[in-house]
Amino acid sequence: MLEQMTAKLDFHANALLLRSQRQQVIASNIANADTPGYVARDFDFAQALKNASGGLGGSTVAATDARHMQVGGGQGGKPDLAYTVQTQPSQDGNSVDLDRERASFVDNSVRYESTLRFINGHVKTMLSAITGQ
Repeated sequence: MLEQMTAKLDFHANALLLRSQRQQVIASNIANADTPGYVARDFDFAQALKNASGGLGGSTVAATDARHMQVGGGQGGKPDLAYTVQTQPSQDGNSVDLDRERASFVDNSVRYESTLRFINGHVKTMLSAITGQ
């Protein structure tokens, strides 16, 4: 019974952690907007959340030998970072598009806040159910 009540919290906790990690990646991109040769990074949030929640999308690769490399899922619980597609060519090789990064930063911030509100609402609901109000 308790597992059913906390399952939703686990999902939102994973989402909150991934939103925080994505915010750090986007902030790093913005901070390096003037660094020559810097290539912007990001990750697929939906796929990372699916991996963090235990759902495996598509086919999985099985390592049959100890020398095989790990595929997907990231290292140390962090999502796999990928390079973003350069939309504005620059002389110094920097691929950061400040407008896109700022928009992603704001979007991620709003989604982070909404995730916090979902967690808060769920906890309040569980507390009122426990206290019988």
